[in-house]
Amino acid sequence: MTFADGQRWSGTVFTVDEARRLMDRWSDTGECLDGRYFYGWDNLIVRDPGIPAMADVIDHLVVTGDYRSALRPLGLAED
Repeated sequence: MTFADGQRWSGTVFTVDEARRLMDRWSDTGECLDGRYFYGWDNLIVRDPGIPAMADVIDHLVVTGDYRSALRPLGLAED
């Protein structure tokens, strides 16, 4: 997301079900110690699928200021 002052923040949004689906697949492929863990530098896990549900979470993170912990800073838009 980009704020009016040019600050940019990034995150990869997954639902709980998608994380579970990936881990189940990895248990078959052997990835991530047979699907026993899931990680990412900027992962944001949400309960409900869909853009509106994800936008609600991101809006909440902005209002509370918690986006600074949940997302990754990318610097200013002109950088």
